[in-house]
Amino acid sequence: MRRIGIFGGSFDPVHFGHLRPALEILQALSLDEIRFIPAGQPPLRQPPVATASQRLQMLRLAVVDEPRFIVDDREIRRNAPSYTVDTLGELRREYPGDPLTLMLGTDAYLSLPQWHEWRKIYELAHIVVAHRPGWKIPGEAELADMIRERRTELPADLSRQLAGRILFQQVTQINISSTQVRATIAAGGDPRYLLPDSVRELILNTRCYAQPREH
Repeated sequence: MRRIGIFGGSFDPVHFGHLRPALEILQALSLDEIRFIPAGQPPLRQPPVATASQRLQMLRLAVVDEPRFIVDDREIRRNAPSYTVDTLGELRREYPGDPLTLMLGTDAYLSLPQWHEWRKIYELAHIVVAHRPGWKIPGEAELADMIRERRTELPADLSRQLAGRILFQQVTQINISSTQVRATIAAGGDPRYLLPDSVRELILNTRCYAQPREH
């Protein structure tokens, strides 16, 4: 049995606000691996700025020193919108006897009722919500009902079942966003210390986030 974490997103670009919480969750939940799955066509967000190839390359550079972090390009190869429920369905068929745990930040978790077939996600995977100190668990009806039914405070419960539980996991507060990184670069700033040096070098060499020059 392998305990598999799933971390999806645009990763436009990947930064320490993604990487450090992922490592803390891997350790706290005793996961065997975390699969970083960059979105191809995010249905609820604007298209990524960097190309799919660039985002994949940035991710691979960012996780090269951590063998338990795996870059999975299935959504980019899919010629359709990147619905999480479809990705989890594929993974469940590939790993029928392994617990799957979907990692979400607080904003993504609060938007969960807007996702395609969101209730089916619980049939396919657990959910771990990475939150910062002081964050309040939502009381909105749809989410609150699921929390009352499925919440656990024991990471070991996510190994005893294949899917269906919710765990809220506090992680180190790192206030970085991809939007902030792109804005810094577009304004001529240096993104050093916001993301790995190898990712920074690729961004500066390709100028994928540079402000377009006026003609």
